[in-house]
Amino acid sequence: MGSPNESTSGPRAIESIVAGGIAVALLDAANAVLFWYFYRGTEPHVIFQSIAAGLYGRASFSGGMTTAWIGALLHCVIAFGVATTYYLGCLATPLLYRRAVLCGMTYGAIVYLVMNRIVIPLSNATPAPFRPAWFAANFGGHLLLVGLPVALIARWSATRKR
Repeated sequence: MGSPNESTSGPRAIESIVAGGIAVALLDAANAVLFWYFYRGTEPHVIFQSIAAGLYGRASFSGGMTTAWIGALLHCVIAFGVATTYYLGCLATPLLYRRAVLCGMTYGAIVYLVMNRIVIPLSNATPAPFRPAWFAANFGGHLLLVGLPVALIARWSATRKR
C-alpha cells in the first residue's frame, strides 16, 4: 500500500501526460543527440531526420531542416504516447505509481523493446547495424530517461494535495 498521504484517486491526467511527455521528449532526445555527437560527431538535426526516416526512408536525410522538424514532431508524439500509456496503466493498476522506480524502469525496457522490435522494423527506416555502445546508451536511457521519469511524475501527481 502507499504512504498515508497518498491519494487513492491516482495521478491527474494533465499533469502525468503533459509533464511526462515533455520529460520523455527532452531526456530521450538529449540522450540520442549527445551520444551520437560525442560518439561520431553527428549533428543534432541528423538525429531528428533519422526519426523522420520512419516515414520517409532515406529521403529524410535530403529533406534538410523540414524533415528534421518533422522528426522532432514525431519524437514528441511518441513521447506523449509513452506518457499517456503509462497514465492509463496507472488508472487500471495503482501499483504502477506506488512502486514507481521498479515499474517505471520495467516500462522503459518494454518501450525500448516495442520501439526496436516492432515500430522501427515496421517503419521505412533502414535498420542500423548493432553497436554495443549505442545499445547500452539507448537501453539504459529508456530505463532511466523514459520509463523512470514517467513513473515518478505519475507518482508525484497521485500524491499531490488536491
